[in-house]
Order: sequence, then structure tokens, then C-alpha cells
Amino acid sequence: MEFEFIALDKYGEEAGNDISTTDSLQFDYITIENATNKFSEDYKLGRGGFGDVYKGVLVNGQEIAVKRQLKSSGQGADQFKNEVALVAKLQHRNLVRLLGFYWGGGETILVFEFVPNKSLDHFLFDEENRKLLDWSRRQKIIGGITRGMLYLHEDSRLRIIHRDLKAMSC
Repeated sequence: MEFEFIALDKYGEEAGNDISTTDSLQFDYITIENATNKFSEDYKLGRGGFGDVYKGVLVNGQEIAVKRQLKSSGQGADQFKNEVALVAKLQHRNLVRLLGFYWGGGETILVFEFVPNKSLDHFLFDEENRKLLDWSRRQKIIGGITRGMLYLHEDSRLRIIHRDLKAMSC
């Protein structure tokens, strides 16, 4: 599932996207490049609207997911700043956590916690793999998605408005 969103403050105005408030989340390029074996195709997990996604392993052994923006993605600096500032503030057990970012030298990169077991669309849209999800497991997945969405809409201190929410078939 992939979505784009904006955050509004309590007055209904677009929340600030001051990336300087998240400077402590900034990774250096060499760390990300080493973690992904120089963005090796062997480490590539897939591609989304933002760009390519890679699995990486930091020096301390922590697995990460790295979203590297495509030059043709159409996302500008303001959108990137907004995403970093917003996603850094969101914390919920049903949402993937942003660990950091890199921005510079013509590169925009987001670093997330790595969630194993492939993407949900791998199990929903593949003829063989969809058999692995019985109705009890599907119900738990739907409940988790619902709790995450409820957090975004009702419980987060930021009010989230979705612009593009869809299940993806890759």
C-alpha cells in the first residue's frame, strides 16, 4: 500500500515542513551507500512512485529499508522536507518508522525500519501466495491497517489528509 499525505495543524493550516527540526535524523551518504552495497540490484526490493527501495544493513547489524528518490519522480524539495518532518513525528505500532534521511548532492533518500516478509501486495495479488492468508490472518491484517489509519485520522497530534491511497500490484 502506498499513499501520499499532507499534515494540517490544529487550525487546518498545512503543518510546517522545517527539515532543520529533524537534523538529528540525517544520515551521511556513505553510510547509506555501504548499507545497500552501493545501491546494488541484489539489494533492491522494488520501486514505488517515489523511487527505488533497497534493503540495507547498517554496521551495527540493523536492517533498514532505503527509499531513493528517482530524478523523474516529480517530488520537489518542499515535498521531501514535508515528508521527512511529518513522518518523523508519526509513531504508531502499525506504521513503519522513519529512522532518518539524506538530502544533498542531488540525492533525496529516506531510511525506514525494515519490515520483513515482503509487501502485503505480494500476498494479495499473487495467485499462489494469496492462499497463504486464511480469513483469520486477513482479518488481523485489516484490523492493523484500520488501527494505523485511525491513528492518522483521529489520534495523531497531526491531522493527516490522504491524497493517494491504494493497494499496489507490482
